[in-house]
Amino acid sequence: MADLTTTYREYLTSIKDDLMTGVSHMIPFVTIGGIFLALGYASASVFGDVTNVFEATGTLGWFFAQVGNIGLTIMVPILGAYISYAIADRPGLAPGFVLSYLIQQGNVLQEAGTIIGIQGGAAGAGYLGALVAGLITGYVALWFKRRDVPGFIEPMMPVLIIPVVTTLVLLPVMLFVVGVPVSIANAALTAWLTGMQGSQAVLVGAILGGMMAFDMGGPVNKVAYVFSVGLIGEQIYGPMAAVMIAGMTPPLGMAIANLVAPEKYPAEMYENAKNAIPLGLSFITEGAIPYGASDPGRVIPGIVAGSAVAGAAAMGLNVTMPAPHGGIFVIPLSNKPLLFLGCLALGAVVTAVIEYAITPAYDERVGNA
Repeated sequence: MADLTTTYREYLTSIKDDLMTGVSHMIPFVTIGGIFLALGYASASVFGDVTNVFEATGTLGWFFAQVGNIGLTIMVPILGAYISYAIADRPGLAPGFVLSYLIQQGNVLQEAGTIIGIQGGAAGAGYLGALVAGLITGYVALWFKRRDVPGFIEPMMPVLIIPVVTTLVLLPVMLFVVGVPVSIANAALTAWLTGMQGSQAVLVGAILGGMMAFDMGGPVNKVAYVFSVGLIGEQIYGPMAAVMIAGMTPPLGMAIANLVAPEKYPAEMYENAKNAIPLGLSFITEGAIPYGASDPGRVIPGIVAGSAVAGAAAMGLNVTMPAPHGGIFVIPLSNKPLLFLGCLALGAVVTAVIEYAITPAYDERVGNA
């Protein structure tokens, strides 16, 4: 039983690593797409009607918007391609890209839906579809890669046979089993997120914020982050703002608590507080890990509460962020930079106040240990 449990954990770790390989390769495309699209709209708002940026051909904003649109279009198949690559290496790259790109084509999925009698698919399968496509393609390509073949065929396997056969075998699976159902779910999710108002938005922001702080850069943090990054491709920028603000909050909140009340922390933590400030401002949540590792029972509740408040406030106030990373350096890209900073300050102060209230003096803790 122990061996089975260990194997299961290793398998889950492997899947997480494969997904993060895809995400790490996708992030630069999201960054280019989000920032250039924001620059396009910013340019159009200065020099003309922002709603016509894609119609104002030849203008600076139009060129920026084209670059941004390409980045956000290509990011999804890049995600699927590199998940597949992480599993099967080079033979999985091309089929992962092609099949992930295919299920983003709404007209193709609509035709597939007509064949199986399901209406929908116009929105494409989105990043959720690419996640599934990348995993399936990678494991199928890996299966073919491990087959014993005659020596004269072996050189053709990684560049010809495996990519073509994998794509051929999985084509109906991607169209009818993955593409159409996931595209319908993706459209429903996008519509719900787009129409969120009031308490719904606040609740989603609080959940995403709490997840960002809970393990300070671990798997739960990454789930919230990847979810929000994927929505940038749908031009839904609110969750990204909530996640970025919430991810910046824990190091800043703990730094404030430590600097205000140094007697509550070991002496060596005072220097860590100074380091946590630039880490927090740079959206590196891991800056809070030294505090969480030394006293998780007190630190985790405080940082989760602060990040949940920050994320809820950001979503409730409709603060947006089109860039997937950058922290304080990309604040000008937000639709409401001052509110972005205000939500960040609110979350950090909430964390600091809670930590101050529940953390006794360090000497007392050591004496009672």
